[in-house]
Amino acid sequence: MMNQQILKIVSLCALAATIVPSLLFFLGLIGQNAVTVAALIGTFVWFAATPLWMGHEPEIDDKEVQI
Repeated sequence: MMNQQILKIVSLCALAATIVPSLLFFLGLIGQNAVTVAALIGTFVWFAATPLWMGHEPEIDDKEVQI
């Protein structure tokens, strides 16, 4: 459980690393090379981390949840 939570945080940070630099470039705060490097690293990390936690069965059995 704790391991999946860490992987979700890593995935979210990697996703932010692909989006935030583009916004900073749009605002004129960083250069194109920085955007390219950050987006490339963020993309690789996201594709490496996300499949490790997505698709796993939830720890709570669906039969135990009452809606």
